[in-house]
Amino acid sequence: MAPHADDTRFAPGRVCLDLLGTAHPRDLLGTVDSLRVWCVAAGLVPDGTPLDAADRRWLIAFRDLRGQLAVLVRGELAGRPVPAALDRVNVVARPAPPAPRAVRASDGSLARALDVAPERDALLSAVARDAVDLLTDPVARGRLRQCAGGRCPRIYLDTSRGGRRRWCSSEVCGNRERVARHRRRTR
Repeated sequence: MAPHADDTRFAPGRVCLDLLGTAHPRDLLGTVDSLRVWCVAAGLVPDGTPLDAADRRWLIAFRDLRGQLAVLVRGELAGRPVPAALDRVNVVARPAPPAPRAVRASDGSLARALDVAPERDALLSAVARDAVDLLTDPVARGRLRQCAGGRCPRIYLDTSRGGRRRWCSSEVCGNRERVARHRRRTR
């Protein structure tokens, strides 16, 4: 999964968590064009895939799924399940995600393409299915972490050796913590 063009420091490890990350520190899904960029950056569609059908309804649907995922994942992490959010994510996961196919690139290598132009519900389904897979896999679920940064709401999959990652980004949240700790020591 590629990082966002304007935020290379956050790599949550799953497309569903990547969608959650679009809400912080600012809304990265502010326009239909930014949604198109995110779909490519998150790996939902291969680079160069036309998303001509994307419109305001797509944007609203992706933001709605993001909100449902936030409630669901945070509730699961806190040990307080939210049945309504789970039901909504399960409904969104029902349609078939876009079918991939291999095509020959101009240099002769194989590249990923989609069999047909992606539809909104198929892309939403791919994200919702990723959340279902994540939350029903005990190993992956056990690696879910909330950033330890003071005001950071980001959630990521801790794939570090030893599973001791504390921040969504060592360069941002980790650095803030180290600077604050240094200031406390020098006072």
